[in-house]
Amino acid sequence: MENYLNENFGGVKAKNSSDEALQRWRSLCGVVKNPKRRFRFTANLTKRSEAEAIKRTNHEKLRVAVLVSKAALQFIKGIQIKSDYVVPQHVRDAGFGICADELSSIVEGHDLKRLVTHGGVSGICEKLTTSPTNGVYVDQSSLATRQNIYGINKFTESKVRSFWIFVWEALHDTTLIILGICAIVSLLVGIVMEGWPKGAHDGLGIVASILLVVFVTATSDYKQSLQFKDLDKEKKKIFIQVTRNGCRQKMSIYDLLPGDIVHLSIGDQVPADGLFLSGFSLLIDESSLTGESEPINVNSDNPFLLSGTKVQDGSCKMLITTVGMRTQWGKLMATLTEGGDDETPLQVKLNGVATIIGKIGLFFAVVTFAVLAQGLVMRKYNENKLLTWTGEDALHMLENFAVAVTIVVVAVPEGLPLAVTLSLAFAMKKMMNDKALVRNLAACETMGSATCICSDKTGTLTTNRMTVVKSCICGKVSEVNGNENIATLISELPSGAVDTLLQSIFNNTGGEVVISENNKPQILGTPTEAALLEFGLNLGGDFKLKREEGNIVKIEPFNSARKRMGVVLELPGGGFRAHVKGASEIVLAACDRYIDASGTVVPLDEDTVKELNSTIENFASEALRTLCLAYQEIGDNFSEKEPIPVSGYICIGIVGIKDPVRPGVRESVATCRSAGIMVRMVTGDNINTAKAIARECGILTDDGIAIEGPVFREKSVEEMIELIPKIQVMARSSPLDKHTLVKHLRTDLNEVVAVTGDGTNDAPALHEADIGLAMGIAGTEVAKESADVIILDDNFSTIVTVAKWGRSVYINIQKFVQFQLTVNIVALIVNFSSACFTGDAPLTAVQLLWVNMIMDTLGALALATEPPNDELMKRAPVGRTGKFISNVMWRNIFGQALYQFVIIWYLQSNGKELFGLEGPNATLKLNTILFNSFVFCQVFNEISSREMEKIDVFMGILKNYVFMGVLVSTVFFQVIMIQFLGDFASTTPLTWLEWFVSIFLGFLGMPIAAIVKLIPVGSL
Repeated sequence: MENYLNENFGGVKAKNSSDEALQRWRSLCGVVKNPKRRFRFTANLTKRSEAEAIKRTNHEKLRVAVLVSKAALQFIKGIQIKSDYVVPQHVRDAGFGICADELSSIVEGHDLKRLVTHGGVSGICEKLTTSPTNGVYVDQSSLATRQNIYGINKFTESKVRSFWIFVWEALHDTTLIILGICAIVSLLVGIVMEGWPKGAHDGLGIVASILLVVFVTATSDYKQSLQFKDLDKEKKKIFIQVTRNGCRQKMSIYDLLPGDIVHLSIGDQVPADGLFLSGFSLLIDESSLTGESEPINVNSDNPFLLSGTKVQDGSCKMLITTVGMRTQWGKLMATLTEGGDDETPLQVKLNGVATIIGKIGLFFAVVTFAVLAQGLVMRKYNENKLLTWTGEDALHMLENFAVAVTIVVVAVPEGLPLAVTLSLAFAMKKMMNDKALVRNLAACETMGSATCICSDKTGTLTTNRMTVVKSCICGKVSEVNGNENIATLISELPSGAVDTLLQSIFNNTGGEVVISENNKPQILGTPTEAALLEFGLNLGGDFKLKREEGNIVKIEPFNSARKRMGVVLELPGGGFRAHVKGASEIVLAACDRYIDASGTVVPLDEDTVKELNSTIENFASEALRTLCLAYQEIGDNFSEKEPIPVSGYICIGIVGIKDPVRPGVRESVATCRSAGIMVRMVTGDNINTAKAIARECGILTDDGIAIEGPVFREKSVEEMIELIPKIQVMARSSPLDKHTLVKHLRTDLNEVVAVTGDGTNDAPALHEADIGLAMGIAGTEVAKESADVIILDDNFSTIVTVAKWGRSVYINIQKFVQFQLTVNIVALIVNFSSACFTGDAPLTAVQLLWVNMIMDTLGALALATEPPNDELMKRAPVGRTGKFISNVMWRNIFGQALYQFVIIWYLQSNGKELFGLEGPNATLKLNTILFNSFVFCQVFNEISSREMEKIDVFMGILKNYVFMGVLVSTVFFQVIMIQFLGDFASTTPLTWLEWFVSIFLGFLGMPIAAIVKLIPVGSL
């Protein structure tokens, strides 16, 4: 079976599957009872193709708009253009000078000519009654007015489907429809023959059973849909820096209004359509909107920013002009949402299993009906009544047909693929509580197979709460973690050096010091930037004053490739000065002078370079992140189009930043190791810092290798493949190094790789990995969008929790498949063999429907929602080549099925003698005992299925309230069916002894299951 599944249903991957692969498995699915339900949680390929068509249209529209805009720019220079635009009255009455449609037309159409007629960007600001510096000033009343005129920044979403929609879809089950028709015919024939109410019992029993199945199924599906809806809301939570009411603040993108001033930096998603106000080196990736891979330069000449695009490089302030469904991104998102998520590999495989068993079940059902019908016809023939058919004969034939149809109901395990969805929905909800947001369904099950985790250092293994604790300024090493140490440092340093240092800290930064709503200084920016800014403030610096002293003319933001950040300042006395900071050894290598203890700039000799490098190594060996700050004068004629110099700098100093290891990380790494998961640290930091942190975390062992990215990338492919299994730390790595490492681990070493990332440049590695894990706090929107799971607290321990849940999902579904296949096999063989040898089916349609509900919806609820335990992390990972339906499962299935079949067959053959049954009701009583024993076999088999290999199946059972609830409900309704619903369920009340024997025979399946587990089979 595994080979068949891999050949026909194995083309779908955990991520990035082709539409052809998704379409192929759908076409292979046969014997589908209810397509609406079976394919509910699969991708809508039609809607996806519509979204691609929108992208192509956007690409063409924007291409034309850019060409027209360039032509207009040449045309309008030096020409006065008048506008014929008339402000609508309701917009004028609200106090604005431009309407939403006009704004949308300008930005979406890149209409530079029309923008100029409105007075350019500053004119638009005036017409939106906003300030480029302080943003809009709004209270509740003006907020509502602005929203009424311009709309809200939300997209049209598919409506939450009501419970009755799920009931309606559950009623689309073909077999239930056929059974319903049988029930109506049975009802009519029964009433005609036996009158009301006696003649209606069989028909009403089937109708009641169908309704029960429908409502239980609909309830389960409805709850799943609500869980997915809640998770979708969490996925869409994006916050961004906004200036409003004169105050810089963090705000949800859904609260943005036209007129808001938004601050964008590398990795941010543009939250709405708008216009560029100011910024440096801004590159925008529009591929998500247009499919165009080449980034676009956005500046004052091309100021148009479109919602949904990403900041690839640079930073800027933008004016929001158009929001929500008025943007192209809003329309695209509405279509993409309807496209749904890709189905997971397990869902597809289990659809394959359902198809195989469905075909077998259909064959058995046809044969069973043929045998039962042949038995009835032969009896009529022997009685010479072949041409004389009574209503009773017709009713008997109808019952035979109903039994055959019900065999199909039981045999086609429609619930298998849906059990995956149920388990994933349950796991995703619980993982959300454990600070992990799953963006891609398949990541849950894939994470259970992970054999390797490539983790960042900063913020994942460490706390990301950084402080400058050591410095080497003017050649003097000092402790700076305390007011006394800071005061001593200030007194010892030349004033000129301190002034240059503060100028470097406060200008060459991606952070900012702002005044919060309570009039207190607040530091914004990454933890590294915040640590440096705090250091500058402690030295007595004034952020605002230092920024006003010079004019920033060019910024090169920090990225993982350059490993440094640079700015060029225009000094108040004339001339330009460049400041750089970044990886200590890289920046120091670009210096040829330094500031000595007297504040004098002197050449860097060989001894001083050795001394400074020794200081860097000492800081790094204490697990400190080191940064070097430097500057140089670059004359009077610098143009912003020129690159910032890469050499000839004057070293100001080196700082050591402490970032403590997170509590519990060492234990989590040890847990991974015992689970067979290799943890590797991949960081851009100095190798000595990386090794110190890795040893503290337990990642770097005596037999492991720590290597630098530049050394790694120089290796040949053969050398890499030989080296990679031993690599535990990669320092000074670039995003390309991380991508290369992941690629070789996956393709050449067949590992299932999870990768963490937070930066824009991590996106390729996150995309390449089997599971991409983005950081929720430090991560950029680009990284999050490329990831499968977002770690909301940026904690490595949460990654281990995700792995545990992944294993739980995988094993829970295996348990459910094992349980359901056992019931399938036994129900099929019992009814088929009985029909062949006795001419009668012991289990009626109503009883089989009840059994179907036990094994399908209730079984999935009980077994697919089992919470994880610590024992899961003591097993070896499944890896890439593990079989889903393993030898262990087949052993358990056949062992339990054989026991149940022998018991049922023995009771059917010798039950009357065993229980001393005589009289006209003897057969009904025996069939009731058979049915009761069969159900209790499933109840106790459900308990045995909690563990596939362990004997002890009771561990934690009382804490699993869902499982206990399902068991109690099953037993309760079984008692009701046997004792009180005799006419409807074709049963008769049992004595205490008969109840005891039924329950005991079911219970006996547990020691049998335990004995079967002792039979050795391969683990695969």
